[in-house]
Amino acid sequence: MTTATEDFREARDFLLEHREDYRTAYEGFRWPRPEHFNWALDWFDAIAAGNDRAALHLVEEDGTRTVVSYAAMAERSDRYANWLRGHGVAAGDRILVMLGNQTELWLTALAAMKLRAVVIPATPLLGPADLRDRVARGRVRQVIARAEDTAKFAEVPGAYTRIAAGAAPEGWLPYREAEQAPAGFAPDGPTRADDPLMLYFTSGTTARPKLVEHTHVSYPVGHLSTMYWIGLRPGDVHLNISSPGWAKHAWSNLFAPWNAEATVFLHHYTRFDAARLMAEMDRAGVTTFCAPPTVWRMLIQADLTQLRTPPREIVAAGEPLNPEVIEQVRRAWGGTVRDGFGQTETAVQVANSPGQRLKTGSMGRPSPGYRVTLLDPVTGAPGDEGEIALDLSGPAGRPVGLMTGYHGDEERTAEAMAGGYYRTGDLGSRDADGYITYVGRGDDVFKASDYKISPFELESALLEHPAVAEAAVVPAPDALRLAVPKAYVVLAEGWVPGPDTARVLFAHAREVLAPYKRIRRLEFGALPKTVSGKIRRVELREATAAGSAAEYREEDFR
Repeated sequence: MTTATEDFREARDFLLEHREDYRTAYEGFRWPRPEHFNWALDWFDAIAAGNDRAALHLVEEDGTRTVVSYAAMAERSDRYANWLRGHGVAAGDRILVMLGNQTELWLTALAAMKLRAVVIPATPLLGPADLRDRVARGRVRQVIARAEDTAKFAEVPGAYTRIAAGAAPEGWLPYREAEQAPAGFAPDGPTRADDPLMLYFTSGTTARPKLVEHTHVSYPVGHLSTMYWIGLRPGDVHLNISSPGWAKHAWSNLFAPWNAEATVFLHHYTRFDAARLMAEMDRAGVTTFCAPPTVWRMLIQADLTQLRTPPREIVAAGEPLNPEVIEQVRRAWGGTVRDGFGQTETAVQVANSPGQRLKTGSMGRPSPGYRVTLLDPVTGAPGDEGEIALDLSGPAGRPVGLMTGYHGDEERTAEAMAGGYYRTGDLGSRDADGYITYVGRGDDVFKASDYKISPFELESALLEHPAVAEAAVVPAPDALRLAVPKAYVVLAEGWVPGPDTARVLFAHAREVLAPYKRIRRLEFGALPKTVSGKIRRVELREATAAGSAAEYREEDFR
C-alpha cells in the first residue's frame, strides 16, 4: 500500500517527465486523492531531510541577503509551530497573516499547516476598514503582522491574539521568540485531506470580496498544475513577483516551486527599478520567472537586453498579456512569455505549457487534471464559445485544485457549481486545435451597435502604439449605438496628455480596428486598481456613466 507522500511524488514525477509532452501529460495525469495529507509534514519535511539546498533566497533593497536551506526551513518551522501552539493556536483556528516577503511568512505557512490551523492571507497594503471585515467574517482567533502595521489593528475590534514580527508594541507578542522554542514537532492528530487550510478574500474588482475556502489538498496538490505550467524542475531558481496576501503568491512563491524542489527567490524594492531587478536576477541565476501584466508592461519600457542570462521559462498570469508585450520580450530575450489562466478559486486551469506551439492571443489548452467546457451564457449548452467552466461530473471527477466553495455563502457556491460545472464568470472561445482565447469577464464584455465587444482585444490594439503604457476599455453611453468603446490610457514616458496625443491614438485605432470596434472616446490618467494590481473596471464604468469633461471624442478630430 502506497503512502500519501508516495502518491504525491508519483503524480509530480509524471508531470516532470512529460513537461514538454502535453498530450501524454494531459491524457495520463491522475490527481492523487489521499484521505489524509499534510503538505508541510508529508511533503516538505520529507524533501527537506538532510537537504542543504536553498529553499528561500531573499535580497533586500540595501543588498542584504538571506538564504535558508530546506533543512533549516523544516527545523525552524517546527519551532514556530511549537511556539504558536504554546500561545494557544489549535487545529481549526483562523490566523490572519499580514506579513511581507520575509522569512517569517514562509515559516508561518509551514507552521500553521503542521498545526492544522487555517490561514487567512492578507496583504500589508490593507487598511483598518478591510481588516475589520476580514477579522469579523473570517472569525479570526490570531493575527500575525509586521510591527509597522500593528497600529492599523487599534481600530479592529476582536478578542484575537496579537503577534508582531519585529519590535512588538504593548499588547503584542514578539514573534522573534519563536526561534527559541523547542525543535522537534509532534502533530496532535491526523490531517484530513478535506480539512480547511486557507481562506482567501478575493480581490473584489466588481463587488464585495468573496471568501474562498481551500483545503489541505486543493492548493498544495492542486498546484501540481501550476508547477507544470511554469515548467519548474528540481534545482530551479524561481522568481515570482506577487504581493503576499493574494492567491498568486501561494501559487508561485510557495506550493509550485517547493512541489518541484526549487528555490524561491525574491528581491525587495520600494519603487520598481527594472535595471536593478534584472541585475539581481542575473546574480541569483533565476531560471524561471513569473510576473503580472503590470510588471511586464513596466519591464518593456526598459532595456531588456541588460539581462545577460534570461530565464529558461517566462510566464504571466493575473490578467491576459497583450501580444505586443509578448513580442517585445521575445525580441530581447529570445523566449516567449506564456500565459496561464486561473483564479483564486482554482489553480491553473488553462495554460500554454513548455515546449508547445503557441498561438498569438491564445492562453493555451486545459491543464492536466482539468476538463474545460465553454457554456453558452444564455442556454448553458456546451460549445466553442462561452463561459469557461470546469466539468465536475465527468469520468475524471472533480479537479483537486478547485475550492471547496465560498465560505459562509451556500447560495453563491450553489450558483457557481450549478449543473455539474464550476462556472468561472470568464468568457472564452476555442479553436479546432483546442486552444482557448480569453474574451473577457462576463460583466466586462458589452455590445455596441449590436456587436459584441471584448475590451481585451481593443486594449491589445492600443498597446501596439508606443504612446500607450496601459489601457482599459469600458462602454460609454451613446444615444445612437447604445454604447461605444471608451479607452482610459496611461501614457508611456515622453508622451504628453492632450489633444495632439488623442488625435494620434484615434488615428491608430482607426487603422488597426474594424469600424464597429473603434475607440470612440478617450481619457488620459491613472487606472484604478485593486491592491493585487487588477484594474477595477467597475470604477471606470461608473466614472464613464457619470460623464467627464476630460474625455476626448473621435468626432472632434475629423
